[in-house]
Amino acid sequence: MEQKPRALVVDSSRDSKILRVLGAEARLRILELLQNQELNVTDIARRLNIPQSTATTGVLALESAGLIDSHTANGVQGGQKICAARYKELLVTFNPPPLPGNDNPIEVEMPVGLFTSYEISTPCGLCSRDGIIGFLDVPGTFFSPDRTKAALVWFERGYVEYKFPNNALQLGKGAVKRLELSMEMSSEVPGTSKEWRSDISIWINEREIGVWTSPGDFGDRRGKFTPAFWKLEGSQYGLLTTWEVTGEGTFIDRRRVSPVGLEDLHLNDHHSIKVRIGIAEDAKHTGGINIFGKGFGDHDQDIRLRLFIGPGETGPGPRPGAE
Repeated sequence: MEQKPRALVVDSSRDSKILRVLGAEARLRILELLQNQELNVTDIARRLNIPQSTATTGVLALESAGLIDSHTANGVQGGQKICAARYKELLVTFNPPPLPGNDNPIEVEMPVGLFTSYEISTPCGLCSRDGIIGFLDVPGTFFSPDRTKAALVWFERGYVEYKFPNNALQLGKGAVKRLELSMEMSSEVPGTSKEWRSDISIWINEREIGVWTSPGDFGDRRGKFTPAFWKLEGSQYGLLTTWEVTGEGTFIDRRRVSPVGLEDLHLNDHHSIKVRIGIAEDAKHTGGINIFGKGFGDHDQDIRLRLFIGPGETGPGPRPGAE
């Protein structure tokens, strides 16, 4: 039997059909039954003690959702449909709507290649929508002016750092009540692996705000926006993570991960907001990073920073000579 991919990542915001299909008990039992064997519809009905019509309907629904494969084979009474599960595991990720607040946040989207500093180790590389930038596994390539065209950035250890304009300070519209940062990321391993954890940290203004553990490096299918030239053996897509910093702490996808709050970021002290993405020196899982930008992966966006403004004083402003 052909070895099937380890897992499928199900996105709650765009894979609702799969979740609906899994809502029926009989379909779940069919998937369990087909994990280590191939069976026809008659055998499925007999093994699960369900009507054949239920088995047929369940197989058709699972097949339309892409959860099982089937082929026709000769049987005692003619052709029969042989079924097999496509995945061993399903990983459901949730993309919640934004928190209530300012309907018109100040937003900046930073290209993934427009980092201002870096310190990385191999394997590493940069790729645009048209091809590889510079040389693979040569950290010096990250100095190339062509890095600004990158739509995919990857490295094993270290960090890349970006400087966003602090437009809330420049516009003077009020105090920042919430900072939101979103990007698509995965682990990085030669080839791909569904089970390759990596502890990815984010620092804002040199303060580590939290750690997100990527479950793997995904290559079971082509990313929704990944260009056709990119080999299927390479990293195809990541998971969209949303980091939020409020007065109560830092949250990743609505889960509180650290007590670091807005006051700890000292936003009023700088004309820019530094965002560093990397692997901390004391990280438990050092499985590398892929950062997917516009034109690569499953989400057609770069690194997006949003500042939500509310009533209040903006503060005394940056001190002379501040960044």
